Amino acid sequence: MGNTIACCVSRERSPKLPRQLANRQEDYQISANVREDTRPYLQHISDREEPDDLAQESHPSNHARVSTIFLSKSQTDLQDKRKSNHINHTSPLSKKYSSCSTIFIDDSTVSQPNLKSTIKCVTLAIYYHIKNRDSDRSLDIFDEKMHPLSREQVPGDYSRTDPEHKLIYRFVRTLFSAAQLTAECAIVTLVYLERLLTYAEIDICPCNWKRIVLGAILLASKVWDDQAVWNVDYCQILKDITVEDMNEMERQFLELLQFNINVPASVYAKYYFDLRSLADDNNLRFPLETLGNERAQKLEAISRLCEDKYKDRSRAAMRRSFSADNLVGIRCSNAVLS
Repeated sequence: MGNTIACCVSRERSPKLPRQLANRQEDYQISANVREDTRPYLQHISDREEPDDLAQESHPSNHARVSTIFLSKSQTDLQDKRKSNHINHTSPLSKKYSSCSTIFIDDSTVSQPNLKSTIKCVTLAIYYHIKNRDSDRSLDIFDEKMHPLSREQVPGDYSRTDPEHKLIYRFVRTLFSAAQLTAECAIVTLVYLERLLTYAEIDICPCNWKRIVLGAILLASKVWDDQAVWNVDYCQILKDITVEDMNEMERQFLELLQFNINVPASVYAKYYFDLRSLADDNNLRFPLETLGNERAQKLEAISRLCEDKYKDRSRAAMRRSFSADNLVGIRCSNAVLS
């Protein structure tokens, strides 16, 4: 079986077939040699694509199985904190635990994150990006001295002094509060920021962090939110920036991203849970609320609704695929032998 000449074709009916196959084999070898000689000019599409391992290492914001950059950059400081806590015999902030009389629930979920806590975690990730950067590679469009965000004179050491976490948090919180952006938009902002650093091969540093964060927020608000914030609205928030500057920064931001603004659900979930891990490592607790009667009734109603949907789907599946295993309990008429 499998031999075309022996099983499917009779030699008497086609005596020239073996010779034709030999000629075809010679032609194939010649064409293969030609392709090898002209491979740089006629390259196969699979040869032009990056291998999966290389693509995952190069673009962690596109693949759910690759760890986020900010989480790896934060590990150095976290190891030092653990050592100092061990030497000084200090313990992290105590957590709240549920008891028989009191039950605490976390309202922050992957689909509806807590806004304030998410912004704190995102700005903390940006802080570690700046603090543990490899170098000071940047582009003119993001340089704050060349494109200032306010009329105030930029300090002389603006490119050497790392911003504190509180300063980054105030800047991002002001934009999100004025533009009424959501917590999901903050997570997508971090995805675009890390994608920019990877694609453009630059670093977020003291001289460019404000404009990079602003460009990522601008793009995330337009892609994610249903009611996008226009560039002129950001000019009203920052006052001294011009619409032309915002448009040019947005255009170059998109070009540096190679117009890849897609954020898969798996990547979004990875960033959310990595941000929660970062919060736990830095003693940033998501707010816990006491489970009251009203909240308990809502949870019970939701659980009943999910249970009813599950039962309906099970019944539909039983109707579609009915086998002999499900004949138990079904009453059948007795057979009458004549």
